[in-house]
Amino acid sequence: MLSGCGFTGNIDATDNRKIWLMSVQKQSAELCPEEMLLRKMFDAAVTAAQPAVTVPEFVSKHLHEPPKGRTVVIGAGKASAAMAQAFEAAWRGPAEKLSGLVVTRYDYAVPCEHIEIVEASHPVPDAAGEVAAKRILETVAGLTEDDLVICLISGGGSSLLSLPADGLTLEDKQAINKALLKSGANIKEMNCVRKHLSRVKGGRLAKACAPARLVSLMISDVPDDDLDVIASGPTVPDPGSFKDALEITEKYGITEPQVAIDHLQKGIDETPKPGDVIFANSESHLIATPQISLEAAALVARDAGYRVVILGDSIEGEAADVAMVHAGITKQIIRHSQPVDKPCILLSGGETTVTVKGNGRGGRNAEFALALCVALDGMDGVYALAADTDGIDGSENNAGVVVLPQSLATAQLKGLHAKKSLANNDGYSFFKAIDSLVMTGPTLTNVNDFRAILIS
Repeated sequence: MLSGCGFTGNIDATDNRKIWLMSVQKQSAELCPEEMLLRKMFDAAVTAAQPAVTVPEFVSKHLHEPPKGRTVVIGAGKASAAMAQAFEAAWRGPAEKLSGLVVTRYDYAVPCEHIEIVEASHPVPDAAGEVAAKRILETVAGLTEDDLVICLISGGGSSLLSLPADGLTLEDKQAINKALLKSGANIKEMNCVRKHLSRVKGGRLAKACAPARLVSLMISDVPDDDLDVIASGPTVPDPGSFKDALEITEKYGITEPQVAIDHLQKGIDETPKPGDVIFANSESHLIATPQISLEAAALVARDAGYRVVILGDSIEGEAADVAMVHAGITKQIIRHSQPVDKPCILLSGGETTVTVKGNGRGGRNAEFALALCVALDGMDGVYALAADTDGIDGSENNAGVVVLPQSLATAQLKGLHAKKSLANNDGYSFFKAIDSLVMTGPTLTNVNDFRAILIS
């Protein structure tokens, strides 16, 4: 099974892509044609969302003239360093007036000349992220209307840009973050809570940048591409409220830490809302989305002679439940040629959730794939790939997994039981044992999960 040699920090983003592609080409003989096609589709999806592609295009179309004053680049997310590098390469303003600071995930850094890159923890925040958030606020302090702030936002920014609200500690934020991640809350719900426990999220960073012109470039990793949900919307208006955040904690039975719950109950210092004057000189632009990546993968599939059905770019719900629906559609195609005849490929994106009940290992893509395995029960001619476009499935080191018709049989020969592994939320261990992990290392972008089911 193919394992890419992996990306490492402090390497040029373009070189990273070349390394991965060479690894794919070198080891392609080990893969069956169906799996190779699935991997090519995933690579096309990731490539379509690369900052090296999307950022220069935006700069050339929309940022023709440098400002009279300074150009300050800030940002947070798994793709933020690669976005900063791409912005530096495309920017035509005076180099001596360009500066900034962005924070990205550990091992996601790439070199920049004028923009400082720092790393912090994801998905649970750490002290490095807290320090970075403070420094970013200091970086934009005292700017004028003659200055331009470029804010580079991508998925992962919620934990990477973590500055607790007054009266809260980093430990408080870590505790509630862990509780949210295990609760089954969707990303919109999690980020609503995060905004109301922060000094920087939910539009507060935009407030700190005023009166400078603020241009946010965003790579979406959330269903429906809601700007206020991406990285908890630090530079856009927040339609939610303290009341909403409190109701979410009650919905999922989150009662600790008490100081965080108390903060939500008091509801002091609400986030900036739509129409607030602080956003008068602010604009936001999506430069990469899940749908664009799905369409890029679809082109690869059609070129290979397959019909393609894109089920949706913003599918949510429990990973195992989503897998059951995908399996049902797969069976309908095989038995009744509906909604299309085979050979065909089903594509979907979005962000599922996992309510953790066991003590196994694995992210939402491994959970989806394992549930799909169970539902299909070794159905002949069906192959699948489920992976996160950022290269990390949850907190593990794999991007995702591949499902083959023989996956269940191979696992049984090794003494593994798929249903038991699923009940223990142990998809990672299951697929590792049968050599079916998809390993890419950091891809330096993030447009959420990618799922493809090939029916030959």
